[in-house]
Amino acid sequence: MKKSILVLLTLSCISASLFAQKKLDALALYRSQKFAEAAAVCIQELQANPRNIDSYVVLCWSLVKDRKYAEAESYAIEGRKINASDSRLIEILGEAKYYLGKNTQALELFQLYVAAKESGARLGNAYYYMGEIYIRQKQYLHADMALSSAVHAEPNVANWWSRCGYAREMAGYYLSSLEAYKKALALDANHADAIRGKNRMEKRIN
Repeated sequence: MKKSILVLLTLSCISASLFAQKKLDALALYRSQKFAEAAAVCIQELQANPRNIDSYVVLCWSLVKDRKYAEAESYAIEGRKINASDSRLIEILGEAKYYLGKNTQALELFQLYVAAKESGARLGNAYYYMGEIYIRQKQYLHADMALSSAVHAEPNVANWWSRCGYAREMAGYYLSSLEAYKKALALDANHADAIRGKNRMEKRIN
């Protein structure tokens, strides 16, 4: 009897170890930009354990990167049925809806995410997408505030500075717009939109 129990425990440990390795593999594949492979591993994990929130998260990250936004939306919704407050699923569902053009729903999700997060790897992303949605809606003051928060969270993204410059330009804040375009160019001297924006602002100010 003791021997049988020992065998069962050993097999359980091996199975748990193999499953954990699969999870690590999915995340490693995602980080290696092998998004289709990462998604496939996550789907296998969910077949084995349909309540694995981590698998839903990595799956949705991978699907969004692979531009399969409708699938990402569907899986994120399913994942939130298990844990509606998981901030990772909230944010990635917002991204999926953003790319599907569901601006109001996406904005609500990003607002929910930033309200619950003081810091985090995707906080800047959430503010960036909020800013882009406000630009779509021609709410340029709101766009300026959101994009300013994005570059505060992650100050080394040239495109975010350029978009911040655009929001400020459209809001009529030309000096601060020029400053944002210059910061974009300090990070990427060949950023075409920032070059054009800087030239526009210099002509307008002068």
